[in-house]
Amino acid sequence: MAKLPTRIEKMSDKESIQTNRSRRNFLKGATGAVVAGVSASAFSGAVQAKEQNIDWSRLGKRNERRLWRKVRKQFVLDKRTTYMNIGTTGSMPRHVLEGYEDNNKLVAKYPWDMKNKFGSWPYVSEMVTQVAPGFGANADEIILSRNTTDGLCSIINGLHFEPGDVILTTHHEHVAATSPMNVAKHRFGVDVVEIQLPVFTGTEDVTEEDYIQAFSDAIQAHQNVRLIVFSHITYKTGTTLPAKAICSLAKQHRIPTLVDGAHTVGMFDLDFHDMDCDFYAGSGHKWQCGPGATGILYVRDNGKRLNEYWSDRENPLWLINSSLSHADYLGKQLQMQYIGNDNYPAKQALADSCKMWDEIGRDRIQERILELSELCKVLLSEALPEAQMYSPNVEGLTSGLTTFNPFFDVTDEERLTQFRDRLREDYGYIIRTTSFKLYKDDSYETHALRISTHLFHDERDVEGLVEAIADLYYSF
Repeated sequence: MAKLPTRIEKMSDKESIQTNRSRRNFLKGATGAVVAGVSASAFSGAVQAKEQNIDWSRLGKRNERRLWRKVRKQFVLDKRTTYMNIGTTGSMPRHVLEGYEDNNKLVAKYPWDMKNKFGSWPYVSEMVTQVAPGFGANADEIILSRNTTDGLCSIINGLHFEPGDVILTTHHEHVAATSPMNVAKHRFGVDVVEIQLPVFTGTEDVTEEDYIQAFSDAIQAHQNVRLIVFSHITYKTGTTLPAKAICSLAKQHRIPTLVDGAHTVGMFDLDFHDMDCDFYAGSGHKWQCGPGATGILYVRDNGKRLNEYWSDRENPLWLINSSLSHADYLGKQLQMQYIGNDNYPAKQALADSCKMWDEIGRDRIQERILELSELCKVLLSEALPEAQMYSPNVEGLTSGLTTFNPFFDVTDEERLTQFRDRLREDYGYIIRTTSFKLYKDDSYETHALRISTHLFHDERDVEGLVEAIADLYYSF
């Protein structure tokens, strides 16, 4: 039987010439360069080129207002509202968003080449190498994760716990941490002990020493503490805990530390080596203003200190969220980074956002955020002197989050929710509500409003918000 002609054999000479010419033209293009074998970072760099013309280091030294006006213009936020809920999710800068969209189109157009070109291991390593210095870490200590929850679950669920082990944590942790700790409790018989955190209520002062003492007392009171889990900034009140001092205390007792940094990545000028924690999990989509489902996980020195502290356990950390958990020769960073098919455009967008932060200066961003936060707290106290403030305006304990309740009955969630919604509908300011227990044994929840001040805000935003809150409060 004669063999049927293939599609190539059927093509006329004219079709073949046109096909070859189109292929050559394609390979000469920017997207073609990627598929032809050029690193995908070259493509992403072309997308960012117009933003690289901004020399952030030269802006703001003499005129800070000019710097922050320039920063503000990089965001596509709806001008009909003032968005102040970054603690829930941020907004990608314009060039990051454009690069993200273009890279997604690239994957959609040429999916057959993404595995070994756009999504190759060396390329992800380029992103990690770019991101790590901004957080005071080595490239082999940083994993680009999906979010804070992903990082916390990877560590807590991966640790080799045994019955009788103790995890120390606080009564103001996010469900992203409490959920995997609850799994460890029921799966391995771990005792999860909540520390009563000092809570600022405006009527009594709190200091860094108060928090350090709370952790010290808990360590002394419990035997066989194998892990300490705490939030660098509590999402409930916006209080910054003295993370470096707590990690130093834990180190004295040979206890590894896992820090929930959901609200610090992109807000603070972090240095993981200086902090000397063992693990740090943070979000990429909040204050860092990357896309959703991105995050950063720090594993100190590839977990070597954990092996020292947990020398009584075979394989202290199981790499449960990895497609290469069997390949120890690759090292933990690569093992934990590789989870099969991944969202590489999202990870590139996170790296692009981190690059912008690094160029502006993370120390300058932190200073700006805290300046606006202080202004917010001061103006609120002046406008509503009877309001209950839960965020300390104290150096070392403050953050870009301001949590307060303007009403006497702090247990009335329905009224506060209506107030929040009216603030958006009538005045255009978007904030959120939160709830927590002042004392861990309380039978009721305290409710509050939470404001986020970020680098794309200015003094007028803060002043307008406080005026709107006061106006609504006295007519509510």
